[in-house]
Parts: sequence; structure tokens; C-alpha cells
Amino acid sequence: MSRSSLTVRAARAWIDGRFQPAQIRVEDGVVVAVGPVSGAARRAVVVPDDAVLLPGLVDSHVHVNEPGRTEWEGFTSATLAAAAGGVTTIVDMPLNSLPPTTTAEALAIKKAAAAPSAFVDVGFWGGAVPDNLGALAPLHAAGVFGFKCFLSPSGVDEFPHLDRAQLLAAMTEIAALGSRLIVHAEDPALLAADGPLGRSYDAFLASRPAASEQSAIDAVIDAARRTGARAHILHLSDARALPAIAAAKADGVALTVETCPHYLTIAAEEIPDGASEFKCCPPIREASNRDLLWGGILDGTIDAIVTDHSPSTVDLKTTGDGDFGLAWGGIAGLQVGFSAVWTEARRRGIPLEVIVPLFTTGPARVAGLDGAGVIAVGAPAHLTVFGLDDAMTVDARRLRHRNPITAYDGREFAGRVRRTWLHGQSVFDASEGGAGEAPWFRGPATGRLLSAPVRAAV
Repeated sequence: MSRSSLTVRAARAWIDGRFQPAQIRVEDGVVVAVGPVSGAARRAVVVPDDAVLLPGLVDSHVHVNEPGRTEWEGFTSATLAAAAGGVTTIVDMPLNSLPPTTTAEALAIKKAAAAPSAFVDVGFWGGAVPDNLGALAPLHAAGVFGFKCFLSPSGVDEFPHLDRAQLLAAMTEIAALGSRLIVHAEDPALLAADGPLGRSYDAFLASRPAASEQSAIDAVIDAARRTGARAHILHLSDARALPAIAAAKADGVALTVETCPHYLTIAAEEIPDGASEFKCCPPIREASNRDLLWGGILDGTIDAIVTDHSPSTVDLKTTGDGDFGLAWGGIAGLQVGFSAVWTEARRRGIPLEVIVPLFTTGPARVAGLDGAGVIAVGAPAHLTVFGLDDAMTVDARRLRHRNPITAYDGREFAGRVRRTWLHGQSVFDASEGGAGEAPWFRGPATGRLLSAPVRAAV
């Protein structure tokens, strides 16, 4: 068997939307055969019976921050963390890097930073801000997978938010390009003013009420309905917005929605005062709301689960000694998101079959990533082995994230990624390395930079 060949056998492989016995043959980084398990293949990698073989996961919502704020996170650390979490494709958000990805020139700068450093495949979102409305076509032509906007202040001055009229203008322009708009949906009129709030989590939660999400989502639905644009609701935290989303979908509005592991696995009642590592926007809400989000998973309203990995330095996350109004908002979870959600799903009696599509084909469809998140002939050979019962206690200091702070620190999960292949090459193997050492990664970085196909204007 040549170095470019790989055969993997599994009693339970996720193929065609179900687990089944399969033997997968890979040549030159591409799946060339998927068939029944056979005794004919030599030197096959055999997945143990206590594990499953999954397609490489897809995370369409990751803040890498390089260049410009690489001390928060960079392409090397982010993509190593992704590989360790079974994620083989990420789509990078356009803000927190400097410059933000709001021009074709800025995209070129970001690609130059990513090219030598990516251990998984990387695509890019563009940004829609007041200054580039009416001039999105060059960024679209450069291959971004769509455009992100905020309806409330983003937290960084170089990426301002859109008002309602600008939202409608952006959707009109994006519909003509045949692209999509992904939206941070909070209504600034219903948010508390920026500034100190103190160490009380309840005060922080009250400062970003559910009504803010509902109002902004209603505006997105209205603009999508009027323009025919494809729209996507980012990081839904408020489950009470789900009926409006479901109704819009039923009416034919081109709308999708995601939620995140932290909203599905953590509840406001659990968050101690001063624990600013839990701060994110929109915020983690009450346990009753979490239950309703799981309802949206089970009834199919929610299209994807993505991490919204939004890290920063420890100093920024703890600014103000745990003052929730002053600390940076964002959850670092790229490496552990799948394990977190599987642990909670299992606790609720929800089978793995329910959540796998939400981490694979769901985010792939949100971003328009053709061929990602599947094990199929002709698809890239992105594979991950997941041990269903493997115990894992999260230690922020040992995660591959650049900064050792996360809301998941100390949490115990059932389920862990054991191995990940990218284009048929092993990029992560948890079994290698001695006691106390980080799992071994193969180098050099072989992730590819992805560009969206440019569709004709409508």
C-alpha cells in the first residue's frame, strides 16, 4: 500500500445518514470506494468496536483572529485544536482579525497568514459593514462563503453594525450576488449600555434580554422575505425565537439557524458570579430555555451546531476581576464542542444519530461547502474516530487553544476523539505521546484554503 493509500474498516461508520459496517478506501486524499467490510484488504486501519467512524466534522463559526490579534488565537493553534476535536473544516469569521475581512485585499492578507499554518481545511466569511455596502461584489468574487453582519455593536470598533435600513440594503445586494448573509441578531435598542455591570451573572443576563434576540430575528426574517436573500441566524441562544423561525421556513423563507454547545450544555443557574469565562453574547440562558433548544434540535428547526469559538487572552477574559460588563465576551470550545454535546445528548437519551448531521452536513449546507461532512466516493478523505464512552476531564491548560481559559474547564465528558485524518493523512492521534504529553500531530500543516464557487447573479 503506497503512502497515499489508506483503508479504514469500522463496524459503525456514518454513511448515507446512518451507522453501518463499512470499509473505506482512500487514494491520494480522496475516498475512492465505500463498501462492505471485507477480509481482502491488507494493512487496514480497524476502528475498535467501542468507537465509531465519522466524517470529519464541520465548524462554520470560528474566530481565528489572525492576523492582528494572533495572541488571542492563530491558525496554527486553532486548527490543531480543531483536529483534536475531530473538526476537519472550519470557516473563519471576518472580525477580530486586523484587518477585518471586509475587502478582497484584506481576504488576501488573511489567506497569506493561513496558508502555511492550517492543519485542517479553512474557508472564509466576508464582512458586511456600513462602509462596504454596495461594494460586496469583489469580496464575493474572491471566494468568501457569504457575509456576516452584526445588528448590535460587535465589540470591536473596526467592524461596526448595520441598522435596519442597512440590513435591507445588504440583503438586496447579497441576493443579487447569489450569496448569503449570516447575522448576529440582537437589537441594540433592547440592550443595556456598555460599561461595568459587576460580578453578578444575573445582572449580565438581564442586560441582554431574550426580547433583543426575538426583535432582531424578526427583522432578519422580514428582510429575507422581502429580498429573497438566503439568511442565517448565528448562535441562537433564545429558544422562544424558534416558532418564528420555523414559521418563516414553512413559508419558504430561505432561512437557517444554528446554536452552540455552550447553550445546549450549560445553564445560567450553574454560572457563579465573577466567572467571566462564561460570558458570551447572546448570553447563556436558563435551564428551561436549554430544554427548549433541545426541542428545536429534535424537531429539526435548528440546522447546525457550531462552536462560535471566540477566544481571547486570559487578561481580557478576566478584565475587571470578573465584571461581566467589562470582560471580553466569547467561549473557547473548538476542541471539545462535540464531546460536550454528545455527553448532554446521552444524558437526555438522545442517540448519536440525531447530533451527527448537525456537526457535519448541517454546517456544511449553511456555508455552501460542497462535499464536506460526508464519507462518500469522490469526497475528501476527512475521517475521525470517536470513542463513545471515553472519559475526558477538560483541562484548559492542555487544550490546543492558544489561551488556557474556557467555560468547559473541569467538566467531565463521556466521548472523545481518538484520531483524525485530513485528506487521508493522519493529523491527530490521541494514542501517541507518552504520559503527560500532548497527543501527537503530524506535520507539516497540510490544510487547504477553500473558496466558494462564484454563482451567477440572479
